[in-house]
Amino acid sequence: MTALSLSTRKATPTMVGYAGAIVTVLIWANWILATRHTAETQMGTIDLGLIRYGVPALVLAPVWWRTGLLPKGLPLKLLALMVCGSGALFFQLTTFAIQFTPASSAGILLGGSMPLAAALIGVLLFHERLDITRWLGLGGIVAGVVILLARSLYGVQISWEGFTLLPLAALLWATYTHAFRRSGLSAVQSSAIIAVWSFLIHVGLATIFGSSLTSIPLPEIGLQIVSQGLLSGLAATLAYGLAVQALGGTQAAAFTAITPVLATIGGGFLLGEEIGMAGIAAAIVTGLGVALSTGVLARKAVQH
Repeated sequence: MTALSLSTRKATPTMVGYAGAIVTVLIWANWILATRHTAETQMGTIDLGLIRYGVPALVLAPVWWRTGLLPKGLPLKLLALMVCGSGALFFQLTTFAIQFTPASSAGILLGGSMPLAAALIGVLLFHERLDITRWLGLGGIVAGVVILLARSLYGVQISWEGFTLLPLAALLWATYTHAFRRSGLSAVQSSAIIAVWSFLIHVGLATIFGSSLTSIPLPEIGLQIVSQGLLSGLAATLAYGLAVQALGGTQAAAFTAITPVLATIGGGFLLGEEIGMAGIAAAIVTGLGVALSTGVLARKAVQH
């Protein structure tokens, strides 16, 4: 076997990981915009959760039916971390907060915090080592969040929900990232298990607190089925799972900070939100931080 063929085989999973990460952030930016849009409707967070997890739970029913609700060999602790980290709890926190937070700010507070949280968990709990380039990238992400904080204090007001709940949700997602990496499940199996458990939790919430889905216009429900169910709930979860398997938890999470750039552009052009120079600067700084924190530039430098 030639050196070229070995290099190609090694590069293929990495390219799949990059593709999965990019698909994820594109869908997430759309998800933030779609969730912001629901603030103008009667649709509540429980209604959105039923759609978000009901669609993938139905599509992936053959998968979770085979694995069972409690997959053999999967510790309950890891299962709980995965369901909380990317399922019902994560979704309720983010959806509630995003409805009170401009899309550009939500993208930075959520997408910008995820890679930092994932890196800290990796370093502190799993003794991962990051080179200077990735530390500089994480510093850029922090700088973007600081710019956003200054913007809130001296200009555009951002609600407490955004500043408290979105970073907390980012920590949950980072926890899920590392838990999934160590679960032994495939991306499809993980997506199926998280979807069915989260759907059942939302059914319980709807039973206790009620649901307004029956009074929502069908076009609005159709929009959310596509955005929340098919794209965010199914496609993005599968794509991110592939990215984590190929790149590792810390590196895959780094790509999520591209979301602020896309959310800022979308919030300005599609929702008519005021962006301002501070918002643009925060998005650019965060995006540059991602480019460094993924480690791509460091590898290219070594190759040259």
